[in-house]
Amino acid sequence: MRPYQAIDCNYYDELEALATLHREVPIRYRDTAGRVQNTRSVIVDFFIREKVEFLRLRNDLTIRLDDLLEVNGLSAPPNRSNCAR
Repeated sequence: MRPYQAIDCNYYDELEALATLHREVPIRYRDTAGRVQNTRSVIVDFFIREKVEFLRLRNDLTIRLDDLLEVNGLSAPPNRSNCAR
């Protein structure tokens, strides 16, 4: 597994806010092979496994937070930031 790059704290806050709405959102991300993928689903959970942050979608898809490119029109900021969560 490649090293995890913590995402920007403000972007994380935006993702949490979207999760509280329980609304389906468009998500663009890189899969484990590095290909850009698109899906639509509801964000249902955030979790950490082996010091890597993930989100889980209602369709059971799990995505590393540093693989997110865009969620609900919000692009992931290029500068990743280490922040306490």
